[in-house]
Amino acid sequence: MADQVAAQIRRMIAHGELVDGDWLPAEPELMQRFGVSRPTLREALRLLESESLVTIRRGPPGGARVTIPGPDAVAGLFGLVLTLSGTTIADVWDARMTIEPAAVRRLAESATDEVLAQVDAALDEVRAAIDDTREFSRAGARLHVRLVELSGNHTLAAVIAMLAEIIERELAKSLDEIGPDTDEARRADLRALRSYEKTIEFIRTRDGEGAEKAWRDHMRNARRYIASTHKQDRVIDLLY
Repeated sequence: MADQVAAQIRRMIAHGELVDGDWLPAEPELMQRFGVSRPTLREALRLLESESLVTIRRGPPGGARVTIPGPDAVAGLFGLVLTLSGTTIADVWDARMTIEPAAVRRLAESATDEVLAQVDAALDEVRAAIDDTREFSRAGARLHVRLVELSGNHTLAAVIAMLAEIIERELAKSLDEIGPDTDEARRADLRALRSYEKTIEFIRTRDGEGAEKAWRDHMRNARRYIASTHKQDRVIDLLY
């Protein structure tokens, strides 16, 4: 019965009858609506909480609030699946090289003025971090995810967002190897920033072919550079 109640509430969320931030009715109303006991209802809510679909506030005044999960809610499980399947870092890079340049081309060819403003804002965050190597690395990883998101394909955006933890950890490992305050790290940051700026200039002029090529070149250079600084070859070496 708990599974059935959870399924009904899950369906209501999926169909938009309940939206992010909505509070579910009080327990007595839910018990009457679904014809279940309090223990069964609470078990159903615990199932939904484990799926990050609701947040339960315990103690008076208690209640359950709808929370729409993002890709980060399943990123840990996704990483575990990659780990258990023996996925290599090279395999992750191949996936990214298939997705990201094509997504950037799509972004350049379809971007509205509003989307271009969001692209510029994402680039500004990277520029603002240029004097902090570790933060620049994190901001760069976020930019990769953001450009795919802004391309408009939700499936590809979700995949890249789930890979974001692997991306960030690989960059952090590379930085640990060379040291965050070295001239080499600063030069690498400046090269990356120039690549970002070049790609985004193509996006601004809506040159899809140029943007795709510039992003692919950037990723190839980043891949070579990271491979030269550390030797992890499996996802498990980054996540566990």
